[in-house]
Amino acid sequence: MKSLFSILLLLVARGHAVAAEVLPAADVGRTVDDVVALYQAKMEARLLPWFRFAGVDWPPRAITLLALKDSRRLELWALSRQGWRPIFDYRIKGISGGPGPKLREGDRQVPEGFYRIVGFNPNSRYHLSIKIDYPNRFDRAQARRERRTGLGGEIFIHGKAVSQGCLAIGDKAIEDLFVLIALVGVERVSVIISPRDYRIRPWIPAGPGEPPWVDDLNRQIAAAMVLYQRTEDRSQEAEVRIKDRPQHRD
Repeated sequence: MKSLFSILLLLVARGHAVAAEVLPAADVGRTVDDVVALYQAKMEARLLPWFRFAGVDWPPRAITLLALKDSRRLELWALSRQGWRPIFDYRIKGISGGPGPKLREGDRQVPEGFYRIVGFNPNSRYHLSIKIDYPNRFDRAQARRERRTGLGGEIFIHGKAVSQGCLAIGDKAIEDLFVLIALVGVERVSVIISPRDYRIRPWIPAGPGEPPWVDDLNRQIAAAMVLYQRTEDRSQEAEVRIKDRPQHRD
């Protein structure tokens, strides 16, 4: 008898966990391997020129996804021999809530802080999706201190252009990141989600009603962003090489 459940809690494909928010079970069929085979050539055609332009070896040793709520931008950075280099910026097409961390299920907030990738979903309702580990150890520790329960979960970066509590970046963008992360390995991927771009905007105290630990978290995020600077030297270098810059944008 065919199941009509719309949420599949856990699958295992290519040795990776595949998290929830999938199509009805009758439509489930793709594996992570299937998605890599289907989109790897397209991903490489779109991203390899940017890696070469940035002077980063392929495949990269490590990558960071830096999500900025204020500018609705998801930056892809890769580790080179000279440090972290910017590869590509994706537009966040769908995001709910506002500045501030996620505190409970149903608050429509996108989490803020430092996260890891813990799952792939090749059968997402939103084309493809990758899951972050909210609530992580830090989130759970703050909740215990404040005696909060019902923290929510199932937070994804996914395709399409609408989202409630997740980050929607469009179908081409999620194809790129899904395949890239599957090839690089989740253990080499970091995710930082910030309320604002502290590289160009000053740190400001948390808003009224926000927990006191939010200020400390934002200071940590701001400090981490020092590693992901588009320096003046690189800007000048980019100006000189502008004619050679790849033209693809999503």
